[in-house]
Amino acid sequence: MVPILVFDIETVPDAAGLRAAWGLEGDDDAVVGAALARRREQTSGASDFLPLHLHKVIVISMLFRDADGLRVRSLAGGPDDEGKLVQQFFRTVEKYTPNLVSWNGGGFDLQVLHYRGLIHKVQAHRYWDQGEDDRDFKWNSYVSRYHSRHTDLMDLLALYNGRAAAPLDQLAKMCGFPGKLGMDGSQVYDAWQAGLQDEIRDYCETDVANTWLLYNRFRLMRGALTADEYEAEVALTRQTLGALEGDHWQEFLAAWST
Repeated sequence: MVPILVFDIETVPDAAGLRAAWGLEGDDDAVVGAALARRREQTSGASDFLPLHLHKVIVISMLFRDADGLRVRSLAGGPDDEGKLVQQFFRTVEKYTPNLVSWNGGGFDLQVLHYRGLIHKVQAHRYWDQGEDDRDFKWNSYVSRYHSRHTDLMDLLALYNGRAAAPLDQLAKMCGFPGKLGMDGSQVYDAWQAGLQDEIRDYCETDVANTWLLYNRFRLMRGALTADEYEAEVALTRQTLGALEGDHWQEFLAAWST
């Protein structure tokens, strides 16, 4: 079987990048505070969300499914480890050539990884191939919105119409899956400042589990899985997550109704 890699990232504002790109001065908290205030002013108070190139990656969570089973792994580290995390992600793509699956990965996660990879001199030869070295990639590459080597499930289900996009949390719960537990993306920066790196990692891991469950439901709907194969994937997921350490997995399983 072709390996499947479901992924999600968590980010915080890049203070060093804000100094370089926007000319802001002061310590990290002052720089970030000024940047967020500027964004609120620019959007008439509607949002303080920064442009994607100014996001710093702090966690990359991955759920990997291949012939050997199902595994969950997170890449995380200190404030100076971003380049290593991004390189490790693309090294995994290089090694296994998996089909990537995300929720809004084409609208956030991958673009952030592109920019941060550029900043940190990351090498991602296999990922960027569009047929120059492997002819198959001309017809099915990672970077084409409409190819299956990367499935942005949110984008696909909305038929590439942003106004029709559904939140992961809500759709997961409507399908009987746990949805988000204890945190959402808007709380990550405050949690990072409070030193709650483990909680951020746990939150990111449960996001990839929700995405994986929705992806299997989608594969059932499109005929890529039979009803029996779908139930087997669900059973494998329950079994695998139940054997993992971490209170977040027990909470996740307890909230999983169907």
